Amino acid sequence: MSNKEKLYDVIKKSLITEKSVAATEGAQYTFEVRKDANKIEIAKAVELAFPGRKVKKVRTVYMPSHEKRMGYKFGRTDSSKKAIVTIEGDPIEFVGV
Repeated sequence: MSNKEKLYDVIKKSLITEKSVAATEGAQYTFEVRKDANKIEIAKAVELAFPGRKVKKVRTVYMPSHEKRMGYKFGRTDSSKKAIVTIEGDPIEFVGV
């Protein structure tokens, strides 16, 4: 697997919540990323996925799993990592939002 292919696998999906949509006014976008990805890899992956934009800052948050209940059964959600990326340049347009 080449380095470019690895960078495409760093970003899993964009997170669309009320808080993240409000943060897009300040050019901050939230993505779910791989748990083993570091800030440098995330910045390179965003610049590769969205050409013409320059990453200014990357902040990461580890999201631990939580216990959930479905009726009388208990389970756990998956743990994940999210990145809040501040960009310079044109805003990113998400289709269907």
